[in-house]
Amino acid sequence: MRRLRSVVFGYHDIGVACLEELLASGDEVGLIVTHTDRHGENVWWRSVRDLAKRRAIPVLVDPDLHSPDFAARLCALTPDFVFSFMFRKLLPRELLAIPARGALNLHPSALPKYRGRSPINWVLVRGETQTGVTLHYMVEKPDRGDIVAQRAFPIAEQDTALTLHRRAVDEARILFNETYPLLRAGRAPRSPQDPAEASYFGGRRPEDGAIDWRWSARRIYDLVRAVTHPYPGAFTVHVRQKLFVWWARPEEHCLDLEPGRLALSSDAVRVGTGHGALRLERVQVEGESERDARDWAIGTGVRPQDQLGPPQ
Repeated sequence: MRRLRSVVFGYHDIGVACLEELLASGDEVGLIVTHTDRHGENVWWRSVRDLAKRRAIPVLVDPDLHSPDFAARLCALTPDFVFSFMFRKLLPRELLAIPARGALNLHPSALPKYRGRSPINWVLVRGETQTGVTLHYMVEKPDRGDIVAQRAFPIAEQDTALTLHRRAVDEARILFNETYPLLRAGRAPRSPQDPAEASYFGGRRPEDGAIDWRWSARRIYDLVRAVTHPYPGAFTVHVRQKLFVWWARPEEHCLDLEPGRLALSSDAVRVGTGHGALRLERVQVEGESERDARDWAIGTGVRPQDQLGPPQ
C-alpha cells in the first residue's frame, strides 16, 4: 500500500501521543497546526509544536481556519486524512471536506456522553465512575460524528483531573495505535452516535471552582479533585480571605456540623456540609504558601464558631 499523508491539528499531551503513533506508522504528516499557549496559562503539558520542530514537519500556529489561503494550502497537500487531537477550535465544513478518506477527532470522553469542552474535569465534577476516549469522524457540530473506536476505563476514588488526564493519554495512544491500521486499510468500523445518550458540557472557568457548603461532602470532594493542581483550584472564603482547598476527603458519617462550620480537633480540620463533613488536608490562603490544613487552622487561630462562606 502506498504511503498515506495526513494533516494534524493538535495540542496538549493527547496531541503529542497520537502524533507520535501516527509518525511511528511510517506514513507522512504533511502539516501540523497547533495553538499558542494562552497568556497566563499554567502550561504543564507537552508541546505539539516542539515535536513538529524535532521531526522537521511544517507547522502553523493559530492560522485563520476560515481563510481561503489556508484552505488552498490544505488542498494542495492532497491529504488522505485530517486528524484533530485536542485541538481547541472546530474545523469549518470546507476543511472537513478536503481529506480523501475523512476527518477524525480524538475526544477524551466516552461519546456521546460529555461532548464539548473539559470532559476530564466534568466527569469528576459530576461524580462519574467510568469514562473513556473516542475516535470519531468530524462534522460541523462538536463531537457528533460517527464513532470509529472507543476505549472505556474506570475512574478511581482518588483520581484527580491530572491522574485521569494521564490515563486518558495512555488510552488514546493505545486506541490510535490499534485503529489507524484499520483506517488506512479501509476496514475501520463506523457507528452513528445515539442522540438519546448524548450530553454536552461547556468550558470551565476558574470561578467555577467556588464551593457551596450546602452541597454534600461527596459533591464538594468531587469538585476539589476535578480542579486541584495543576488546575486553578476549588475555593471558599474565611474571614474575607480567599481560601483554596487543594485536597480534602469526604466523611459522610459526620452529620452534626452545619454547612460551612469549621471544627478543629486533635487530628483534623473538618467543615460541615449539606450531608456529612469535608476533612480538609491541604489549603492555601490567596497570596500565601500552600499548607497542611491543621497548620493553617492553628496558625490562623480558627475558632469553633468560624464559618467558611460563599466567595464574595
